[in-house]
Amino acid sequence: MNKPRDKNGRFIKGVSYNPRGTFKKGETWRKKQPYWDREWLRREYEDKFRSANEIAEQFGITDDAILYWLRKHKIQRRSVSESRAKKHWGASGKQNGMYDKGGSKNPNWKGGVTPERQAFYSSNEWKKARKAVYKRDKCQCKRCGAKNKILHIHHIVSFANKELRDEVSNLVLLCVDCHHFVHSRENINKEYIGREGLT
Repeated sequence: MNKPRDKNGRFIKGVSYNPRGTFKKGETWRKKQPYWDREWLRREYEDKFRSANEIAEQFGITDDAILYWLRKHKIQRRSVSESRAKKHWGASGKQNGMYDKGGSKNPNWKGGVTPERQAFYSSNEWKKARKAVYKRDKCQCKRCGAKNKILHIHHIVSFANKELRDEVSNLVLLCVDCHHFVHSRENINKEYIGREGLT
């Protein structure tokens, strides 16, 4: 079918190119979805207490799409406290693998150094060490060479070792990404962990 155009080859405004004519109110070329129906969405969200994320995953769409339909249908969204009150947070009590593993029983225990750490990082010794590390490493990540990223000072031998906390040879400048890598399971060669890299 030849579609009428103006003298410049553009489609003519107001002329329908759909063989069935123009869409009528409520019509769409898309297949109708259950969440377009207010009562269906209200029942899933309010009565069944499903989250926007759960509904979105069912249809392979984004959370924002479901949030749009909640707004469109004027369905009151839950507050954070309401969501948390009903949310399943995993095993509780003795069924939880971390039950009774507080303090020194926790595998991530670092010896209770948080207040001590805060005091240390505001000390003159740390300020001097920090300045020396930035100067030595030329304000760039020692692992990837990045200069235009946020940089962290990493303790090669753990902060728990008091003797090496402000020892410049135990400190190295790393960008955020490299610092995360060093502390991740991906760091199988233990780069910048233990005594490696000490100068």
